[in-house]
Amino acid sequence: MERPSGLRPPRNPVDTRAVGWWTGQALVLVAPPVLVLVLLGLLIPPARFWLLLPALVIAVPGLVYTLVMPRVRYRVHRWEVTDDAVYTASGWIWHKWRVAPMSRIQTVDTLRGPIQQIFGLAGVTVTTASAAGAVRINGIDRALAADLVERLTARAQAVPEDAA
Repeated sequence: MERPSGLRPPRNPVDTRAVGWWTGQALVLVAPPVLVLVLLGLLIPPARFWLLLPALVIAVPGLVYTLVMPRVRYRVHRWEVTDDAVYTASGWIWHKWRVAPMSRIQTVDTLRGPIQQIFGLAGVTVTTASAAGAVRINGIDRALAADLVERLTARAQAVPEDAA
């Protein structure tokens, strides 16, 4: 099936450092419960089996998640800004493709969480007049994100149509 003119997947990959960022996020999610259960298992010998078994049950799929998810996301996540729209593709299990016309843009923001800051990354959130919510470009260089916010803001202001 052919796509209508101008509608195509976005061209730009996210920064390669996003793999490290997503890996760090996964570790923050998986490591604490495993470490607590292992520590308790070591401190309470009679309950060792009953504490180390759940730690193993969490650790094995958590390790797979930590190793696989960032690489799959990197292959899927893409973004592009044209004169007419902002395009994004994201997800690692559920793939989502979004297009936000410049005429619908209301606000443009940057976000840099603590783990993103460690990797020198940022995210750009493009809020539109859409019930589907904002379009997000995550995992790009922070200088590129700042430049992108300026470009999008200037471009959205130049579009004569109202985003309301």
